[in-house]
Amino acid sequence: MQQEKSKEDHSRLINITAKDLTAGNRRLVEVPYTATLSHAMNTLVANSISALPVAAPPGHWIGAGGSMIMESDKQTGAVRKHYIGILTMLDILAHIAGGEHNLSDPTDLDRKMGSQVSSIIGHCLEGLSLWTLNPSTTLVECMEVFSKGIHRALVPLESSIESSNTISGVELVESSSAYRMLTQMDLLRFLRDHHFDDLKDVLSRSISTLRAVNDSVYAITESTTVSNAIKSMKAALLNAVPIVHAPDVAEEDHLQLINGRHRKVIGTFSATDLKACRLPELQTWLPLAALEFTEKAASGEGRRETVSCTAEATMEEAIEKVVTRGVHRLWVVDQQGLLKGVVSLTDIIRSLRAAL
Repeated sequence: MQQEKSKEDHSRLINITAKDLTAGNRRLVEVPYTATLSHAMNTLVANSISALPVAAPPGHWIGAGGSMIMESDKQTGAVRKHYIGILTMLDILAHIAGGEHNLSDPTDLDRKMGSQVSSIIGHCLEGLSLWTLNPSTTLVECMEVFSKGIHRALVPLESSIESSNTISGVELVESSSAYRMLTQMDLLRFLRDHHFDDLKDVLSRSISTLRAVNDSVYAITESTTVSNAIKSMKAALLNAVPIVHAPDVAEEDHLQLINGRHRKVIGTFSATDLKACRLPELQTWLPLAALEFTEKAASGEGRRETVSCTAEATMEEAIEKVVTRGVHRLWVVDQQGLLKGVVSLTDIIRSLRAAL
């Protein structure tokens, strides 16, 4: 009887599809390729999201990464637009921080924020990787895709695949009348909210036992400026870095990312922290130390505690922390608060997938 029960529970996890995972998600929030960065940033902030698909008329642009993800008219099937990529908060920030600043000239920022979205899309690898998942893709297959470092994918509400090139649920040519976004966070929130019996054992194990902890962790120092932090993060494709106490490093190390291991974590600098700030403020914040910025940004909501855990934390605790706090990684520290590593959403999903 016991065996029968566990078999039935296991099928529950197996029966979950991308369609189930996105059932509660709202309609896709997107911007046209002609939108200004200012408009895009306002859209990100208003919707509390950190990435936006960019839509263009059919035939104008090569699809992102060669993909052909189109939205077609439900009645006629005529293609209305296709998605040419993803714009992230980090893309916008890097565009602002890039090049020469004339901080005394407010028109400099206006000029940069007046740029069209299409002019900066694809400056970063993630901007060009736009994936779709068939609505019938299983939960485990979704985990497989997300464990490779893909942060989000579009799920068509009803799918008409024009090509049989399906690589474990990832489609190359897709046409639908509407899409929803599925993110790594959605998947982990779903796992947290639905207590699957066959995950119980895995969730009770520690993140170190499950090999979820990544030992190499890049950091910035308490003296690194917002501007230098953004440029370094963009180059390393990181959306957030720990701020560490580093009184002993060379002058140039304050300009770049350093090895954060065995240093005391005193804060987190994240691209999404900048969502809360208005553009005129951003201009004055670029030359500030990132640590000072995070304290100013948090002043409206009290001192932000850095979201961390020890290597002994269970997988269940780690998932609870990232979902509740809305962060995309946890800094792994020892009893003294010294940095030992990092666990990202990709690491969590990868190790869960391996354990299953």
